[in-house]
Amino acid sequence: MSSLKTLNPKAEVMGRQAALFMNINAAKGLYDVMKTNLGPKGTIKMLVGGAGDIKLTKDGNVLLREMQIQNPTAVMIARAAVAQDDVTGDGTTSMIIFIGELMKQAERYIGEGLHPRVIVEGYELAKRAALTFLDGFKEAVDVSDREALRCVARSALRTKLREDLADQLTDIVTDAVCIVRPADGAPIDLHMVEIMHMRHRLDTDTRLVRGLVLDHGSRHPDMPRSVERAFILNANISLEYEKSEVNAGFFYSSAEQREKLVAAERAVTDAKVQRIIDLKNKVCPAGEGRGFVVINQKGIDPLSLDLLAKEGILALRRSKRRNAERLQLSCGGFVVNSVEELEPECLGQAGNVYEHVLGEEKYTFVEDVAKPTSCTILIKGPNDHTIAQIKDAVRDGLRAVKNTIDDAAVVPGAGAYEIAAANHLRSVTVKTAEGRVKLGVLAFAEALLGVPKILAENSGFDPQDAIIELTSEAEAGGVVGIDIATGEACDPRTFGIFDNHIVKRQIMQSAPIIASQLLLVDEVLRAGMNMRQR
Repeated sequence: MSSLKTLNPKAEVMGRQAALFMNINAAKGLYDVMKTNLGPKGTIKMLVGGAGDIKLTKDGNVLLREMQIQNPTAVMIARAAVAQDDVTGDGTTSMIIFIGELMKQAERYIGEGLHPRVIVEGYELAKRAALTFLDGFKEAVDVSDREALRCVARSALRTKLREDLADQLTDIVTDAVCIVRPADGAPIDLHMVEIMHMRHRLDTDTRLVRGLVLDHGSRHPDMPRSVERAFILNANISLEYEKSEVNAGFFYSSAEQREKLVAAERAVTDAKVQRIIDLKNKVCPAGEGRGFVVINQKGIDPLSLDLLAKEGILALRRSKRRNAERLQLSCGGFVVNSVEELEPECLGQAGNVYEHVLGEEKYTFVEDVAKPTSCTILIKGPNDHTIAQIKDAVRDGLRAVKNTIDDAAVVPGAGAYEIAAANHLRSVTVKTAEGRVKLGVLAFAEALLGVPKILAENSGFDPQDAIIELTSEAEAGGVVGIDIATGEACDPRTFGIFDNHIVKRQIMQSAPIIASQLLLVDEVLRAGMNMRQR
């Protein structure tokens, strides 16, 4: 410490005991904030912004991103937990709780004179044993079994939303992932699931659209508002007057020459529109009741819109590129970049295309498509914070289903893995440890029990009674979790409570590393360039 003061007299130094105390308190502080959110019976946090805007959530990832955390140790833990969500889509709150429990158990042993290095060695041994045990504890699932995917989605969503809404969204997110899942086993692209929201009606009106929802409508009053059995032209063609790419000048000496010039310019655009009308007449003979829809990525000028409207064509202009990509996955066909490519083979088909007007905003629905490989989850809610809460939960639900398909395995939930792993560490792993490292293994096992303890506490039951019953049941053999309705031991598999294997594995890998690094800090130095006095 004195050496650093010699090098930089303005440096701030925190000694070993103070540094350890700061790190442990930071972890415990985050732990105390987040623990009440865990599980389906967890409470909700209200975040109020500087402008008075409100966000209600129990999603750990949202809380850690939105909260203004000042303590550097707490910031480090929060970043690790947010990275957990970025990688796996869930497990943020569990990560914070596990790190907090590891630090609490370490504090108890350090207070009795045990060196942090010994605890860290015990944590490392216990971590390897817990990961090996997890590989044997997981259960393989048939990824074509829709009910297995529903169980995982329901378990994830019930920790974010109230039960009835979570159960409704379970079917929505499961079906959405199944729609975008490639038949050849290629990786699932969740970007093909469009999440749209409308501030309209109730949150229970949220639904899955097996097609596409565009956030704009037609720009001509005479165009049809609803088209059935429609052919869809997915175009990237400019149907408006464009300036030349080079600097060109047109010179005329009379009004007649100017009129001819304007007519020639107009004829170029009209010829493109006529080619589209000819294609429509070719594929939609009179009397068959077929409709025709043009969805164009570029502009359509008023005169072109008028020509299309006279032919009964519904035309949308300036659609987003990502919608064009999803459109061909939903309806078939392909994007046309030139009128020379206009053939019946380029057209997609949809059973119903209609426009919905909400206030001043227009939405166009493309539904009843034959074999969709892209879809839209339309979230509805009476206010902004309800919509934001559902949107965050839906994203986690989609990731949960995708992880299950990628892993082809699940882990029994309701704290079952933590109880079984703690029992394994106490009965098997601790015998392989030598000397005082055993204490680190026992501390790790005790920290694992933090999740079922908090699940019991948040459900209104005594955590000690619950842990005693659960551990005694686990020692007798079998998979045992906590029933949050009764506070008693249960088999989570019979209730369909499952967690993602990759989420548990990531927590078991990351949390002990973070805790070990914090325990081995013996000095905190603030001696950077920003310490200079101005």
